[in-house]
Amino acid sequence: MPPLEAWEKVFVEESFLASYHARFGCIACHGGTGGTDQMDVAHENLVRDPHPTNSETCQLCHKDISEAHVDSLHWDLEGYMTVLSARSDEEDWDQLMVAYDNHCTECHVSCGQCHISRPAVNDGGLLDGHKPKKQPPMNDTCTGCHGSRINDEYKGMNEMEEGGRYPADVHYNPGGMSCFACHTEEEMHGTEGDFNHRYDGEANPSCTQLGCHTVSAEDDVEQHDETHLAKLSCQACHSVAYKHCYNCHVQQTEDGRPFYRVDPSQMAFKIGHNPRQSPERPWEYVPLRHVPVARDSFAYYGEDLLSNFDSLPTWAYATPHTIQRITPQNSSCDSCHGNPDVFLTEDDVLEDEMEANRSVIVRDVPALP
Repeated sequence: MPPLEAWEKVFVEESFLASYHARFGCIACHGGTGGTDQMDVAHENLVRDPHPTNSETCQLCHKDISEAHVDSLHWDLEGYMTVLSARSDEEDWDQLMVAYDNHCTECHVSCGQCHISRPAVNDGGLLDGHKPKKQPPMNDTCTGCHGSRINDEYKGMNEMEEGGRYPADVHYNPGGMSCFACHTEEEMHGTEGDFNHRYDGEANPSCTQLGCHTVSAEDDVEQHDETHLAKLSCQACHSVAYKHCYNCHVQQTEDGRPFYRVDPSQMAFKIGHNPRQSPERPWEYVPLRHVPVARDSFAYYGEDLLSNFDSLPTWAYATPHTIQRITPQNSSCDSCHGNPDVFLTEDDVLEDEMEANRSVIVRDVPALP
């Protein structure tokens, strides 16, 4: 996402001055000092990005949402902490948190970074002259953070090796659906509960929750029999290739600026055993996505900081944004059954990651009935 010009970031339109939110004045949200014409004095104790933990501005009218947001995954990034704590030991936590603070925390999003400006990780920039947007424009907010993977998959922007592009998700083209058609404000604001990982709790969004799809063994759809519906997630049959990332390493420049390096991504579709099997996600087989963590991802900050690296698979549970009605694996019975190319086998797993992925590797590819 390209940066905005400076004037686009700070311009306040006259229409904002006549809006409801303008009546509170600048200081009510941003702090600073009133009653002075000295710029330095006026900007003392300025709050660039008001949010529920540094001001009470949003809470005045949006109390329930504000209180829930500080425990939401978009704010507390608890998903990062969950996987890092699983792969590390307590004795290495302090060093690991230095790396986390340097490289991960800018992904926090405040109320304003969705409803008033673009995310700070994209250098900000007002959405509409400082006027709050009840429903944020997804191309300036959601895809600013979730761009290279979800945006490119959903909009069909990933290129095939043989030329052309992988098709867009059917919900985007021809569906024309924005992120918010499936991802509700309750999910975004964290009002549905306090979770430690984005795949905790109910499968949300789901294909059936909003009444979009009614799926049962009685619907006369081929392959929607009880066995397939019980063993396979919807995405296992209806996703096409999606992006996989490898070998991310974080470092700092000599003057202390954090950066990272990652290998070129790869496009593939792989079904494996479900690493998050639960009553909410009961399926035996699901799509798996390779996540970019490596055993030495944090080596710049200390030796063997991921000492329990093998405790989680590097091929993780996935819900790709590449949905199609007809896919290579559901076009016929033998395109999936007896076809090892569709499944995650040992040949797909790096030798150094074999132990971490033993639970998800498919050793016996399902044969034709």
